[in-house]
Amino acid sequence: MSGRRTTERDRRRRELGQNFFTDRRLITQLVDDLAVQPHELVVDLGAGDGSITSALVEVGARVWAVEIDPEWVSRRRTRFEATRLTQDVRVIGTDLRNLRMPREPYRVVANPPFGLTTEILAKLLDRPDRGPGRADLIVQKEVAIRLSRRPPTSLRAAAWAPWWEFTVGTTISRNAFRPRPGVDAAVLTIVRRDPPVLPVWLTPQLRELLRPVWSD
Repeated sequence: MSGRRTTERDRRRRELGQNFFTDRRLITQLVDDLAVQPHELVVDLGAGDGSITSALVEVGARVWAVEIDPEWVSRRRTRFEATRLTQDVRVIGTDLRNLRMPREPYRVVANPPFGLTTEILAKLLDRPDRGPGRADLIVQKEVAIRLSRRPPTSLRAAAWAPWWEFTVGTTISRNAFRPRPGVDAAVLTIVRRDPPVLPVWLTPQLRELLRPVWSD
């Protein structure tokens, strides 16, 4: 953000790859547009200051707020305990890559660190039988566009395509984040295909079958 002194909190955000979505009006609009249902279980990966978590709770969702920064974890737990929302929000202090995903049906709405996009997608999509019914992720705009191309233009996208459909949603200006990233973002929506193009048991083999004709 122009003219503002870099703080210790800003330095920690950069160290952890955090680009927090700070435009509250846009956050509220985003959650409304995603039609999150009351009592639906939603996982917020990289919850940070809890802006998306709070918007999800306001529409009646049950939320797993996953965050690695211990300061934000402590603050969110204190806040939700004070507002008596602990039955609706589970604040989980862990590296989101190590999270054991819910066993019950769930969806993901999140603004995860841009640098972890590939690892997060692999965690969510490599096992379609354990993945979400839907994921709406704020990622770099160019990544969202690339993954949603038809036909797929990368090995990973081709290996996911039989079980998942990708579309690009709202573009979000880089000015809506702090610290300000060097690129704009977009909402990448991933929906589980029903029915899938191929049976789930083929998932582990498909990437290797495709590898000779694709470059990752």
